[in-house]
Amino acid sequence: MATAKQNFYKWHRILGLTALVPVIFWTLSGLSHPFMSNWFRPGIAQEVFRSAPQSTMKPGMPVQEVLIKNGITRFRNFGLISLEGQTFYQVLGEDSIVNYYAANSGEQLKNGDQTYAKYLARYFTQDTVSRIKSATLQKTFDGHYQPINHLLPVWKVNFDRPDGMDVYIETTQSRMGTFHNNTRKAMLVFFEQLHTWQFLAAIGGEQFRLTVLLIIVSIMFLSLLSGLTIYGVFWEKFKAAQQNRKRAGKVDTRFVHRFHRQIGLIVSFVMLTFIVSGAFHIIVKLHNIGPGDKKYSQLIHTKDLVVSNLQLPLADSTVLKTGIVNFYGKTYYQVSTNKKEVLYFDAANGQELADGDKLYAIFLTCFYREAPLGIKQTKGKLNISPIRQFDNEYGFINKRLPVQKVAYPGGEDWYIETTTSALATKVAGIDRAEGFSFIFLHKYFGMSWAGKNIRDVVSMLAALGVLVVSLFGFAAFIKNK
Repeated sequence: MATAKQNFYKWHRILGLTALVPVIFWTLSGLSHPFMSNWFRPGIAQEVFRSAPQSTMKPGMPVQEVLIKNGITRFRNFGLISLEGQTFYQVLGEDSIVNYYAANSGEQLKNGDQTYAKYLARYFTQDTVSRIKSATLQKTFDGHYQPINHLLPVWKVNFDRPDGMDVYIETTQSRMGTFHNNTRKAMLVFFEQLHTWQFLAAIGGEQFRLTVLLIIVSIMFLSLLSGLTIYGVFWEKFKAAQQNRKRAGKVDTRFVHRFHRQIGLIVSFVMLTFIVSGAFHIIVKLHNIGPGDKKYSQLIHTKDLVVSNLQLPLADSTVLKTGIVNFYGKTYYQVSTNKKEVLYFDAANGQELADGDKLYAIFLTCFYREAPLGIKQTKGKLNISPIRQFDNEYGFINKRLPVQKVAYPGGEDWYIETTTSALATKVAGIDRAEGFSFIFLHKYFGMSWAGKNIRDVVSMLAALGVLVVSLFGFAAFIKNK
């Protein structure tokens, strides 16, 4: 029995010491998360850009005239925007560069995309006074603009202000990716390096990072299991030793060990939820790892725009945004209205396509699923519904709204942002289970009923408990030495 006890102690100490530094990193960064995402998060004057209706912008020329005047025979998409009192066509060219042309004369605006990005940054911040230090087109994620923001490419607009405000702008959708001040930028780097360990990805790639994290989480689980085993199997011995010390009037010199055991027992369930949800999260990420994100791209021929975009059977006062899409061999004007509808009109004859947004969502889902592109393969088998607000399955983390949810038999859901032809996210059986596990067991969304502040306090207390147990364990190890 003594040998078994000694072996348990030995392995518990080895496992605990191995996991000590990772636990300190994760708990400290976990403690910082509420400050970063809630309490110290900077405010911004406007979070959503309100587009003016087409009747207010009053474009004088149809887009096909502007394209022909500028010698553009092929392009990817277009939009209509208002910039400092003037109306411009925003044209995404064949080279994926965005150019701007006056909607009344067709003249090109020099550095139009950067100018519009600065305009939107001032709109969101409502700052018309501060100098803009720089505006940089960003095509990749980094420590400050992380993959959780999803939107690319974006313009990073940096204001010359004491708080160092950066605003990230997606000009083609007139929306903001995110915004940071100096405090949040520092906390983002701290969290990224200590919690997600991105430095490992820089060393050996994403698969290497996830594998290392999974090994460490497994060691933490074994440390927890061995600690509970020691406390459970040898509890009577611990109790008897403590009673003997009291009867003999001896000073309790092992109070550090006792606190480690007692607090460890109290927070063991919390540790288990963190470990299980974290491991599940890593395993699913490893399972889903693969080639870079697939993106749908189209090429529209100017000659296919037979009907003017200004002569569609729709009141200009209802039109908030116009674009162009090509699917199933036809080209359509894609019109977003003030009634939160996305309508489709044949560019050849102006006729409206019934259920156009659902059909386009099906088309894009087939593309992203790498299924045959055709209506017959999917018609009648799918449940398609518009999603206009975030929920537990399609959360705020996905950024994009509105989207079409294309639900396949077997619980496979695809969320498509039709206005950008982008896949917002895919949720299958294992993804759904992991998502719920992570938000409830790791991020404590089960406490949302009490409010965000209470939820954050509870999650911080849980992380603090794990940190205290680890430090008491280390102190006990030092004391034994």
